[in-house]
Parts: sequence; C-alpha cells; structure tokens
Amino acid sequence: MNILAVDFGTKNIGLAWCDTGIGVVFPFGVIKNEDRNKAKKDLLDFIKKENVNMLVVGLPLSLDGNENKNTERVRDFFANLDLKIKLEFFDERFTSRQADRSEGGVSRDEKSAMVLLESYLEKNKK
Repeated sequence: MNILAVDFGTKNIGLAWCDTGIGVVFPFGVIKNEDRNKAKKDLLDFIKKENVNMLVVGLPLSLDGNENKNTERVRDFFANLDLKIKLEFFDERFTSRQADRSEGGVSRDEKSAMVLLESYLEKNKK
C-alpha cells in the first residue's frame, strides 16, 4: 500500500511517502500553499500520479491535546477535497521539533511529514 503523509502549513505542504511492503519512509517533495485551490489541485494530481492508497494528515493539536485554530484550518482544507482514498488524521505534536533535530538535505516540511509517517506506521504496527 502506498501511503502519503502530509505536513500542512500555511506556506508549504510537506510530503513523505512509504510503500508498506518496503517499510521505508522517503521525503516526497513540497507543494506550495500560496493559492488554496491550486494547492488542492496539486495534491489531488499528485495522489493520482503516484497511485497513493491512503493519506495521513498531520493534525496540529495544542499541547493539552485539544483542537485549535490550526486544527480547524487543516480540517477545513481537507473537508471538501474530492478524495477517493482513505484519509486519516494523526496527531502531529512535536514533529517539527523532531524534524529540526534530524539531518539530511531535504526541507523541514518534508522532514516533518517523514516524522509524522514514521510515527503513524510505528503506532499502527502494534
């Protein structure tokens, strides 16, 4: 199964990908989020082109686990997206901090998406 993780930001949408048969998470680029409609179209085109079976979207919760304005913004973006695949929101608290500590030549947005996907896969392994 091809899983795409999304780290949604106001400027950039970081992507990470994994084929669960292989089990390795890869950075997979960034979609600019300057124009909301274009960003949605770009994401849908990407999902179709790469034969993505599932989308894992980082959900920015407050430190106490409650939803906030950022959470609403993410849910709103994906609410009317015409997805034909499974969508799962996943707690993304601390992914940016972990991404900042990781090495590699990819963007912070991609690193955050990678941390998100690795955490999701680890949790669902059990």
